[in-house]
Amino acid sequence: MKQVKGKFEVKSFPLEGDSLASDIGFMRMRFEKRFEGALAGNGVVSMMGIMNREIGSGGYVALEKISGELDSMRGTFCVQHSSTMSKGKPEQSITVIPDSGTGDLSNIRGHMVIDIIEGQHFYTFHYDIS
Repeated sequence: MKQVKGKFEVKSFPLEGDSLASDIGFMRMRFEKRFEGALAGNGVVSMMGIMNREIGSGGYVALEKISGELDSMRGTFCVQHSSTMSKGKPEQSITVIPDSGTGDLSNIRGHMVIDIIEGQHFYTFHYDIS
């Protein structure tokens, strides 16, 4: 698998209207991302999560559509997020959804890791196109 790295900017938009109890820290969010580097383009994310901010534990699930250019190849693909945090320690699973690619990225597979360092968001993306 090939590895590429870069950074991205995120804008978040809380969504309302869910009936789950607020005492468990439930939230629904929409995120818009702008990727830079070997992966250049936009991401749109729909996320649900639960977070106990007092102790830094929680989890989230999300679906994301990424559109743009990856190493000079154009197209779109989708990733599935399913991640947890236990007392500040993250465990991530961000995987390309099979057969979700279009254009030059139609046969993409892979996984991503997100790091947040001093408020900046960075990605490491491992991928293969067969």
